[in-house]
Amino acid sequence: MDITTSPILMATLATIFTWLVTLLGASLVFFFKKINKTVLDCMLSIASGVMIAASFWSLILPSIEMAENLGMNKVCITSIGFITGGLLILLLDRIFTKKNKEISNKKKRCFMLISSITLHNIPEGMAVGVAFGSIIYHLDGATISSAIGLALGIGIQNFPEGLAVSVPLRREGMSRRKAFFYGQLSGFVEVISGILGAILVLKIRLILPFLLAFAAGAMIYVVAKELIPECQTNEKKGLITMFTLIGFVIMMVLDVLLG
Repeated sequence: MDITTSPILMATLATIFTWLVTLLGASLVFFFKKINKTVLDCMLSIASGVMIAASFWSLILPSIEMAENLGMNKVCITSIGFITGGLLILLLDRIFTKKNKEISNKKKRCFMLISSITLHNIPEGMAVGVAFGSIIYHLDGATISSAIGLALGIGIQNFPEGLAVSVPLRREGMSRRKAFFYGQLSGFVEVISGILGAILVLKIRLILPFLLAFAAGAMIYVVAKELIPECQTNEKKGLITMFTLIGFVIMMVLDVLLG
């Protein structure tokens, strides 16, 4: 079977890839206790740029075109979807924060670490699923290459995320095996949310413009709240910022040349 004819299969394979990259990052807990912060920040910065660009070309632009083709108000649908995506992640973030207050000491720190990474992997997986699911509608920007580029960008930033979970858990006294398990598990949610996103797009065509913008809003929220602030804790702020621009250009070039 040609996998390009099955958006759900492509979304599954793509999110399995992003999960495997998380697993690879988490596996470094078996070899290192500490990784150079600047290296990790550069990787996160590049991924931030890639994801910002992918949100625009792979999600927002197709959302606008799809809404127009369906006779919808493209400005309202895309704007509402985008804001709703961010609001949902904000709500989930607050729920998790409230839950964390009920846990103390070492368990609290471990729970916060695992839950925060897992939480923001949900919109990333959904974004990949929506990107692949929308391919069948032949929208401008909704191409296999742009969807692959989005998955690649998310995969890049999943590597340091897996490490960012497993190494601190190890420092808290957890065994290497358990630290690795929870590190890779934080990325597995992307597979589930990716499949869900693709199914929703295929089953309910009218909701596609909203879902595309929704996934973009959720992902931009994560980038703005989690990834960029984390990168900017590095003393080499200017250098780190340049890597965000490089990541943006990489995704832009991929989309222009391969789209």
